Amino acid sequence: MIEFLAIGVGMLVPLAYIVLAAAGVQQAVFASTQAVREAGRAFVTAASPAQGHERAAAAALLAFDDHGLALPADALRIGCVDAPCLTPGSTVVVQVQWRVPLPWLPESFAGASPSLVPIIAEHRVPVDEYRSVPA
Repeated sequence: MIEFLAIGVGMLVPLAYIVLAAAGVQQAVFASTQAVREAGRAFVTAASPAQGHERAAAAALLAFDDHGLALPADALRIGCVDAPCLTPGSTVVVQVQWRVPLPWLPESFAGASPSLVPIIAEHRVPVDEYRSVPA
């Protein structure tokens, strides 16, 4: 019985940690993917690039909030392929790049690279060819 408990706990605890860590990383991936998709949609439907940036940031914040996460500062990047931005027929590139910490690691490991998993999500959104040229 003691051997069963020792082996059971010795294998169950690491296995449970691996499952929880993978679930946390997958949650971050889902949030990032949803954030770039929704931010791109919000940006290309705006009347101006300034309004597009505001709407995209709000959409990304909502997407992260839906998954119980906070959008890190400077994680959202929006770039326009053609100038001026929102030119009909062009493409807008939306990217979220950040690092998600693994659960239950001590603060001393926060700076170590194995405790932070990089997440990068990118989405390209075409601007409608029949929209008016932004002012």
